[in-house]
Amino acid sequence: MTSRALHLLGSAGEGGAETYFVDLVRAVYAAGLPTSAVIRANAGRERALAAAGLAYDVRPFSGAFDFVTRPAVARRARADRADVLVAWMSRAARNTPKGPWRRIGRLGGYYDLKNYRGFDLLVANTEALRGWIVGQGWPAAATQVIPNFAEAVNGPAASRAALDTPEGAPLLLGMGRLHTAKAHDVSLRALTRLPDAFLWIAGTGPLQAELKALAADLGVAERVRFLGWRDDPWALYRAADLCLFPSREEPLGNVVIQAWAYGLPVVAADAVGPAALIRDGEDGRLVPVDDPQALAGAAAALIGDPALRAQLAEAGRARVTDAFSKTAVVARWRALYAELGAGRCAA
Repeated sequence: MTSRALHLLGSAGEGGAETYFVDLVRAVYAAGLPTSAVIRANAGRERALAAAGLAYDVRPFSGAFDFVTRPAVARRARADRADVLVAWMSRAARNTPKGPWRRIGRLGGYYDLKNYRGFDLLVANTEALRGWIVGQGWPAAATQVIPNFAEAVNGPAASRAALDTPEGAPLLLGMGRLHTAKAHDVSLRALTRLPDAFLWIAGTGPLQAELKALAADLGVAERVRFLGWRDDPWALYRAADLCLFPSREEPLGNVVIQAWAYGLPVVAADAVGPAALIRDGEDGRLVPVDDPQALAGAAAALIGDPALRAQLAEAGRARVTDAFSKTAVVARWRALYAELGAGRCAA
């Protein structure tokens, strides 16, 4: 039996979870698994789903007085004869109706589990997150771990000239929301110790003005490019020499496995997710959280050692092939759908 899945995303913003939502639903759909979606309005995601041929609805996913979304999801689920509803993050979980289908919560962070009360299964993207879920009292048998995947997309590198960046300068890349948790301020402070390097920061968020002001105060603004949200992350990964990922809080660190997929060496802070992913000195470098001096030191060592950069890049690619390939991850979702769909039929 081929199960039919309806994926729900209630976020309107731009971030790693939202990007991976699109990546995964397109991947499972392309693999022949009947898939549809209900999302909050977002022009970029709507274009991406439409281009993939995926059927989707747009609903408000608003607050406590939203009387539209939940019944609309139920109608869509019945129309699609869905066997499985997959809720991405808390807002979607609150709008996932009961019905003749199984309900899955897909968690990429430490969300309030009360929003998932009554769900059949929670899928975490790391073992550490699964452990936390069980520690909160959720039955271990009703949890699984399915990691994120990463896959290099064909496309040219971004033009350094177009972004006023010298061709010969060491180019550092920071990816992620402009939020305290992502610690772009640490990268800016590290840049003061890397006088020849340039830094591209891709992402949007509430700290944009503050980070730009900090770059000016530190005297590095002329070597920093704030790129905003980019629909072509592959171009940035292919252009850079090194990825900086200094997050203070990071359950997984999708940027790490994406950088690996493109053969880009990574220096990351040892927050929970990156610390579980990276084998320090083998496929990346780890430094303490909130330590600009250590971040700069590790970056400088790699900038000055092309052979070591190549070694780390090759090891990172191998990690993606072994543990984070699209084929392997889609196969695990296929097996999960089949298991839950069969359970629904038996019920």
